[in-house]
Amino acid sequence: MLIRVCHTTRYRFPAPPSHGLQRLRLCPKSTHGQKVIDWRMTVEGAEPQLEYDDHNQNHTHLIAFAAGTAEIAITCEGTFETADHAGVIGRHAGFMPLWAFAAPTPITRAGPRLRALATHLKGEDLGAAATMHHLSRLVREAVEYRIGATDSATSAEAALGIGAGVCQDHAHVFIAAARLLGVPARYVSGYLLMDGRTEQEAGHAWAEAHLPVLGWVGFDVSNGISPDERYVRVATGADYRDAAPVTGIAMASGSAELHVQLAVEQQRQEQ
Repeated sequence: MLIRVCHTTRYRFPAPPSHGLQRLRLCPKSTHGQKVIDWRMTVEGAEPQLEYDDHNQNHTHLIAFAAGTAEIAITCEGTFETADHAGVIGRHAGFMPLWAFAAPTPITRAGPRLRALATHLKGEDLGAAATMHHLSRLVREAVEYRIGATDSATSAEAALGIGAGVCQDHAHVFIAAARLLGVPARYVSGYLLMDGRTEQEAGHAWAEAHLPVLGWVGFDVSNGISPDERYVRVATGADYRDAAPVTGIAMASGSAELHVQLAVEQQRQEQ
């Protein structure tokens, strides 16, 4: 399948910040089931400082706000060729050792609710893949998909207590519970081609668990499936903070308004 993505993130400040830096993880790589045909990123109101592969091998750009600028716009556009591998990415690679993805992070640290959720799966003899699919179902049942119930700083334990959240929260709860079961797990940010809908409010997020023989396998709790040819992987990490598309600091007199324009559509393949 050919998928075309156009993604613009715009920040408007009430007055030009005196200083600002942003870290961008917005450059997908070709991987199992995904080939980058073309990808272009342009930035308005800021100057590139450097680019590098971070500790999770996400290709990362650092930009600095231009003097006197009150608006920053980051536009990414490109095409991907994708295939359905039932969410299987394969062997572990990168700078981080596999055991690092079995340890909790502040946002995925387990409390009593997460431990109770994981207890439902302990002792079951379902096999590694079936156990993770069962976990995905349990998380989806426990955390209703509801926009506005949480924010980017909400922990997995808190989202489970609220009983509602979005794809980010589903991924965090899944990751936290998987780690309690001794399964390395990580967060994935990316894009999803939605049926009958091109314009979207934001990108998508899901989780991956590292399983015997198969290696990394994706689990989209929000949609109850393993990622297929409709998914585009952009960045991975131990949690959202490792894989967030844009992070940074700005020394400004007020908060920025955030505007996102995102279009994901299927392209016709030439015969």
